[in-house]
Amino acid sequence: MGFIDVIKAKAKADKKVIVLPETEDKRTYEAAEAVLKEGTANLILVGSKEEIEKNGAGFDLTGAVIVDPATDERTAGYIAKLVELRQKKGMTEEQAKEILLTNYLYYGVMMVKMGDADGMVSGACHSTADTLRPCLQILKTKPGTKLVSAFFVMVVPDCEMGEHGTFIFGDSGLEQNPDPEKLAAIAISSAESFRTLVGAEPKVAMLSHSTKGSAKHADVDKVVEATKIAKEAAPELMLDGELQLDAAIVPEIGESKAPGSKVAGHANVLIFPDLDAGNIGYKLVQRLAKAEAYGPLTQGIAKPVNDLSRGCSAADIEGVIAITAVQAQAAE
Repeated sequence: MGFIDVIKAKAKADKKVIVLPETEDKRTYEAAEAVLKEGTANLILVGSKEEIEKNGAGFDLTGAVIVDPATDERTAGYIAKLVELRQKKGMTEEQAKEILLTNYLYYGVMMVKMGDADGMVSGACHSTADTLRPCLQILKTKPGTKLVSAFFVMVVPDCEMGEHGTFIFGDSGLEQNPDPEKLAAIAISSAESFRTLVGAEPKVAMLSHSTKGSAKHADVDKVVEATKIAKEAAPELMLDGELQLDAAIVPEIGESKAPGSKVAGHANVLIFPDLDAGNIGYKLVQRLAKAEAYGPLTQGIAKPVNDLSRGCSAADIEGVIAITAVQAQAAE
């Protein structure tokens, strides 16, 4: 069984409620039909019955729950809660009502906040900023987590490296140029995400253009400092750096360049020094190695909400719904 098949099986074993707010997009309906048919999750579609019937014409949505913000009895409670959460920012009841009736992403996040859904998937037709803004305003960060970051699960075909070809790449979608403290937090969150989704022991490599002092530069110093902070914060974690990519994943090179390291040559969680490296890295592997790339998935939010690439397919959405359901299981 491949990675996504294992995830779907886990999702089916303890079905969660996932809200889909992007009911203007045909891909949402195609994915919803597949998820409902397979029984991966219970789904909520946000919108009026009329617009969902029109936009979802031709798709079998049997079993999906349609929630219309304009008529749902919970909306008044959501408005009151949003005012309470944002009153220090000057939020009025009229503003909260307008936001929740016109912006389905905010409504979906409020459903998660109030426990009426276990997670949300969005981003097929909204930017990452639009998807994450309501999460940061309403859900906030997970206790004990310093920041929200993003990662990709990369599944490389016919590959013995990583966890039978499966890796987590972080941060490859959100944090532009993390300082050492943020980089350490990304590493610790990514290890936890690997354990949750892949079900194996994370081996975390802090990547650089240098291995163990082979180059001198402020960029290298940042990774060295981040490694130190992460080791102090999570001493039980198998984590090492700074490591060049080949030293991190190729056993003989790891042994040669970083002898004695338990991670070098065996890493399955790759932490990139900045977003340029992470974004370029995942796209290189996706295109040249024909890897499956699931993400950008978020970590560090109090409850699971995941972003999609605007170029995603319906199959991508289907996969991310299953991943979100498994994250919701772990959050319990």
